[in-house]
Amino acid sequence: MKNSKMCRPSAAFALVFLLTSSLLSVAQDAPSELPLCNDVHFHLTNYIQEGTDIHDFLRIMGNKVGRVALFGIPLQQQWSYRSDGDRAPTYYLNTDAPLYYYSFTDAWIAMAYKSLTKAEQSRFDPMITGFNPTDMYAADHIRRVLQTFPGVFSGIGEFTIHKEFVSAKIAGEVASLQDPALDRILDFAGEVGLVVLIHNDMDVPFAKEGSEPAYLDQMKALLKRHSKTTIIWAHTGMGRVVRPVRNHAAHLEEILQDPAFNHVNFDISWDEVAKYIVSSPEALRITADLIDRYPDRFLFGSDEVAPKTQEAYLKVYSMYVPLWSLLNQQASEKVLKGNYERIFDNARKRVRAWEAANVGVRSVAGQSF
Repeated sequence: MKNSKMCRPSAAFALVFLLTSSLLSVAQDAPSELPLCNDVHFHLTNYIQEGTDIHDFLRIMGNKVGRVALFGIPLQQQWSYRSDGDRAPTYYLNTDAPLYYYSFTDAWIAMAYKSLTKAEQSRFDPMITGFNPTDMYAADHIRRVLQTFPGVFSGIGEFTIHKEFVSAKIAGEVASLQDPALDRILDFAGEVGLVVLIHNDMDVPFAKEGSEPAYLDQMKALLKRHSKTTIIWAHTGMGRVVRPVRNHAAHLEEILQDPAFNHVNFDISWDEVAKYIVSSPEALRITADLIDRYPDRFLFGSDEVAPKTQEAYLKVYSMYVPLWSLLNQQASEKVLKGNYERIFDNARKRVRAWEAANVGVRSVAGQSF
């Protein structure tokens, strides 16, 4: 009995030590800081303008995602009964019927945002998308949206110029990087301080091996023409079948190291892009090395469309886990959170200042009245 009593304090101490060690281990294994990321590329609605209620989406974000660039889709998929009968298409690959620009998406996003509390609103940066980039009046649409919904929007996009399978389906003129209407849009965005998120494939689908990227030179010329506008090139110019072009990283680095493109950033959103980046150890290494060299110029985005669960929403983040593990800590922090905050905090400040000076002033074709 005497020996048994003497052993009890030691046993209790050992138990406390084990519990403490276990808790410390769990804390060390947990993420160092929540949220995990911000999201520069998110569609609340889909190609038939349906989607997730914004209050439900807040619950999906939880504490895992901090801030989100919020937009719909500027294109509506037509339901042509002659083509599809009772089989209503919900995606652009479901049918041969055309797409058309749908301007009401901006009002829909604005009203969803305005339904939130101030604290909830602080987690979103809504974007204007409902304009036709071939229309010289498109910049006036953007101006009217800002004047109708002051205090809401921080940028424009995601909007599309060249996109595999999509561009050819849009009714009307084909969008072009050389269109003065696009220059007018980007000039106005630069004047106001709106962030621009633009989708433009670097190449055509199924390009011939070894050929020069079809749209790279035109895109670079466009970017150079608008040095006062903060631009994010979505997906680094890749697509579903528009693979990384030969020497893709080298083409990106040519832009990144040129001071004439200091206003240009890239997002790495979309599972179709992630599949290329994580496809091999070599692809991962090349991508990580590039981001480590230019950590201020890349942003994470999901490119998810109206997700129903947090698991579905974080799918692309999870796909990139091998990339996060290769990046140095500073680069990882900037890509996942810091670059978003820097760019959009500045946009909020500039756009609110423009609104304060211009709300109540309307313009058509550059004429104020």
